[in-house]
Amino acid sequence: MSGGVEWALHCCVVLTSVDEPAPAARLAQLHDVSPSYLAKQLQALSRADLIRSVQGKAGGYVLTRPPSEITVLDVVEAIDGPGPAFICTEIRQRGPMATPPEACTTPCAISRAMANAEVQWRAALRAVSIADLADDVRGDYGPGALAGIGAWFKAAEG
Repeated sequence: MSGGVEWALHCCVVLTSVDEPAPAARLAQLHDVSPSYLAKQLQALSRADLIRSVQGKAGGYVLTRPPSEITVLDVVEAIDGPGPAFICTEIRQRGPMATPPEACTTPCAISRAMANAEVQWRAALRAVSIADLADDVRGDYGPGALAGIGAWFKAAEG
């Protein structure tokens, strides 16, 4: 999984704490990350219709739907794509002890294990929403944590 997923998830959680659109430059400043790098993650989230850009003086990014309707898997797939995390390359058909292709009619034990893990991993990520993450942040850091971030954004507007 790419590092962009982490930045994108943080941004989505932050967007739950603001009443007005959050400017990309301010999101980058909050997370101490390069604005150009974060812009790529925000563009991917926008292409996936998880966030949208609001133009104008008070412009920035907002979530496109309630945070309870955006899953962690939605964000992972927006950033890294929907493809599988593991791709079998049929290593068992290589080398001096190679299994002939005609004997490889079913996936090997490793491929089956990885496919099973993928199903479970995706189900686990699908079960957690951005709202759940925001609630966890409040639980970890107190009810004022996200409110403080929201206030930090609001202070920049003035």
